[in-house]
Amino acid sequence: MSTPDPDPDRTAGLNERHTLAEGDTPPGEGGISGISYPEPPEVGRAWGPWAIGVIILVAVAVSVMLIGMIIALSG
Repeated sequence: MSTPDPDPDRTAGLNERHTLAEGDTPPGEGGISGISYPEPPEVGRAWGPWAIGVIILVAVAVSVMLIGMIIALSG
């Protein structure tokens, strides 16, 4: 990617005071560099491994408690 304003030390047609020489034309317009507006942040994954692990752990704990209650009430 190039910048719109070239380095004065490497621009053709400039003299030692970094001005254009008599009768020389300035360089063409630099154009637009990059994007015109910031892009929105990327959307992350909705369910990471920790969230799924916690849900499974809670489901197993509730199942164990329900099975324990059934055994206690039937005995």
